[in-house]
Amino acid sequence: MKKTGVNPFLPSWEYIPDGEPHVFNDTDGNPRVYLYGSHDKFNGYAYCMNDYVCWSAPENDLTDWRYEGIIYRKTDDPQNKDGSMHLYAPDVTRGQDGKFYLYYVLDKLDVISVAVCSAPCGKYEFLGYVHYPCGTLLGRKEDDVPQFDPAVFTEGSKTYLYSGQCTGNGKTVEDYRNHSIAVVLGSDMLTIQEGPFPVIPGINASEGTGFEGHEFFEASSIRKKDDTWYFIYSAYSMNELCYATSKHPLKDFKYGGVIVSNADLNIDAYKPAKKQMYFSNNNHGSIAQIAGSWYIFYHRHTNGNEFSRQACLEPIKFNKDGSINQVEMTSSGPNGAPLPCFGEYGAYIACNIFSLDEIAPPLKTYWPNRNPEMPFITQDECDSYDTKKNYENGFITNIIDNRAVGFKYFDCKGVTKIAVKIRGYCRGFFEVRIKWDGEPLGKIDVVSSNIWKYFSSDISIPDGIRSLYFIYRGTGIGTLGSFKLS
Repeated sequence: MKKTGVNPFLPSWEYIPDGEPHVFNDTDGNPRVYLYGSHDKFNGYAYCMNDYVCWSAPENDLTDWRYEGIIYRKTDDPQNKDGSMHLYAPDVTRGQDGKFYLYYVLDKLDVISVAVCSAPCGKYEFLGYVHYPCGTLLGRKEDDVPQFDPAVFTEGSKTYLYSGQCTGNGKTVEDYRNHSIAVVLGSDMLTIQEGPFPVIPGINASEGTGFEGHEFFEASSIRKKDDTWYFIYSAYSMNELCYATSKHPLKDFKYGGVIVSNADLNIDAYKPAKKQMYFSNNNHGSIAQIAGSWYIFYHRHTNGNEFSRQACLEPIKFNKDGSINQVEMTSSGPNGAPLPCFGEYGAYIACNIFSLDEIAPPLKTYWPNRNPEMPFITQDECDSYDTKKNYENGFITNIIDNRAVGFKYFDCKGVTKIAVKIRGYCRGFFEVRIKWDGEPLGKIDVVSSNIWKYFSSDISIPDGIRSLYFIYRGTGIGTLGSFKLS
């Protein structure tokens, strides 16, 4: 029997941003989805503080994720024996020889490192650095720019490698720092055969290109569907994962649109397009075809900072012309359907955290830097990361008056009672709504408690596919651990 799938789809103590999902066969020949990404730390003070780990799931069940362990340590790179540099966003491809190649950049270096393994999630071993035929490392030639966020795709006898970060500091349109770049690698997976070529324009090179307002910033990723190449990237606004398409892997990419925003900006199906419904900051991920369906993997921000990001996914659909419509952030994406309407759900699956007050400017207010005016998702410390001793699910804290948390979507049938699990110094009530700006269906009174305690009320939810919003009205600061529907 399948589990119920929620976002984040990994355990609430795991922090895997910059996700690159790939379907490879395991050692038994069965297809599995392997998730590669950076590895943040709970309450970290910098990006990507932990070693690379891998999680995998059966291709036909995106609710059944398995921890595969550490696949590569930051100290495995010969230029990082002291571990002082962090492993930034990686990607993996299967080479012509059947081996798996891991491409990454250390946060203080300007070159792309490569590691290799005979299995998708085994122990990767350092292989070398991407370089020109003369031996000069990519990133070290006079006209090169620092390498960043590599993406890789092998097709036939060619391996395409993409990289770049456009911060808006380039001097000329001809400067490659104004574009993402691509090269073609030889069969050794290290030596450049062609390129670099400019691919997607940054903010200094976008005028007249069609990318205006959605210029390339970072987070290169590449996929192919039928005869079309899809380049997925983080736009200059940072919260958006956009895409561009071409019939050629190295040129002629045209802007396609936004696939997902980790603040739900641009979405107007349930709220005004510019109303921000979650913290806005960097985003990184990609699309994958899994058991015949397509998904977008992305990350969200937690712990009131920029450095504890978690993986989420949503189903997507291609239109007949190959375009992709932007999808909402949800709590139910991995489930493949709305969540069952009975049982207990952890508060950490909230897809909306926002203020009913119009705090201006919203993009600054919702930046995840432990803003005293905003709730945020966090967790209690574990005694041991490996054993998860005394582990508890994540929760939402810093809930003050007129702040809201939302969950989407539930298949509601006959719900007549709702309970919330609360701790903290608070006194007031939670309004329950099925629309963020709708009329309350009822309220749940709460008082201060030093331990987790349930409070409940008889509240009926109309049958149908529903969102669920809890709006706090009262004094003090509350912490929401979970809620029950019955």
